[in-house]
Amino acid sequence: MANIESAKKRIRQTEKRTAHNRMYISSARTYVKKTRQLLADGKLDEAEAAANMAYKTLDKAARKHVIHPRNAARRKGRLMAALEKARNAS
Repeated sequence: MANIESAKKRIRQTEKRTAHNRMYISSARTYVKKTRQLLADGKLDEAEAAANMAYKTLDKAARKHVIHPRNAARRKGRLMAALEKARNAS
């Protein structure tokens, strides 16, 4: 455990920041999972709406430096590829 006051403060700040960042990561993952589930069920219109929300949340997480911008780009690319594949299959 930290003894120095500034170290204690850094621990408090890190906990607060981690909780805040977890919100962005969680919402992005939720929309990605939701999109993939809708694609598996064959509901393309709903999947497209969920994909747009996933896009927005991934961009927001990258903009706030919660995830790396390339990580967000990779996830968005894979999601769009899956959506396109489902469109062509139907």
